[in-house]
Amino acid sequence: MQIRAPIDLGLIVRDRRRKLGLSQSQLARNAGVGRQWLVALEQGKAGAELGMVLRTLSALRLALSAGDADPPAGPVSPIDIDAVVDAARRDKP
Repeated sequence: MQIRAPIDLGLIVRDRRRKLGLSQSQLARNAGVGRQWLVALEQGKAGAELGMVLRTLSALRLALSAGDADPPAGPVSPIDIDAVVDAARRDKP
């Protein structure tokens, strides 16, 4: 599964925790994190500390890997930032 947003990671963590039959308190204790922090992670809170995320994944016996992402669905057009700035300046009173 590709992780594209914090909620994706949260759902993976929650699903694995449940499959292992762990409560949030048990996983939090095993990973050395607080239960409230784990609740926030499972709910997709952005900005979770990477070290704590890695400890949690390790406690769940999950690995984190990186690779090339799928390309965008369609062609991406370049943005003329000068035109955007000029338009914004014209719209100001």
